[in-house]
Amino acid sequence: MNHLSRRIVLLAATGMALALPLAASAQAPNWAKVRVGVEGNYPPFSRLGADGKLSGFDIDIALAVCERIKAECTLVQQEWDGMIPALAARKFDMIVASMTISEERKKAVDFSDPYYDVPSRFVAKAGAFKDHTAADFKGKKIIVLRNSPRAKYLADRYKESDVLLVNKETDIYLELAAGRGDVGFGSSVVSSEAFLKKPEGKGFAQVGSTVRLEGGAGGVGIAFRKNEDALREKVNGALKAIKADGTYKRMAERYFDFDISGN
Repeated sequence: MNHLSRRIVLLAATGMALALPLAASAQAPNWAKVRVGVEGNYPPFSRLGADGKLSGFDIDIALAVCERIKAECTLVQQEWDGMIPALAARKFDMIVASMTISEERKKAVDFSDPYYDVPSRFVAKAGAFKDHTAADFKGKKIIVLRNSPRAKYLADRYKESDVLLVNKETDIYLELAAGRGDVGFGSSVVSSEAFLKKPEGKGFAQVGSTVRLEGGAGGVGIAFRKNEDALREKVNGALKAIKADGTYKRMAERYFDFDISGN
């Protein structure tokens, strides 16, 4: 992707991005320059390497979208829990960071069409539970990402379980491995790639079958400030184009051995 790299400027240091004057946030109507908020600590979707370079499926999506909308893009790394406030403060113009589309988040941001959707998964000590019913987890502590559709799913269905809310999805498995909870509930991809396939995941396993959240919850989109419809429509057009011409499939196959599109 060398032809893309010439058009992408990485601001790996958050402080550098904060130092940009607010005047720089003013955009021409055609969105010829766009700043993209990314996370960098959510493999295989995004990671920041020792060389300071970002990689992962989210990063590939961001670069492909920028190419299709013919925009000069800047990737701005941002801690996950500050993503939406930073978008509102015009630190960047859109978020490509595996942000699940939810009714609560729609109050603060607008979303593109979903660009991926994966099932959720409960993880616990191997053999600890037969299934993931409310009865199985009664009195147990379940770890989940705060302010997420999965947290709402637990609140609605596991009323007799304790819930430990964490700020990053990868923290679910750090807390689980440290014994501060009985069950983790998160993305099936992240639980596999960032935990179960790692040495720290030894002795842990998936509990029961994977879970599809109802009503399409779990679908992931690109987030924008409210009413910036011109940019959102450009991005939706780009997402359709990369799916139609096979670009999306080729990118996804670098990371996943199943259809992540949600189709």
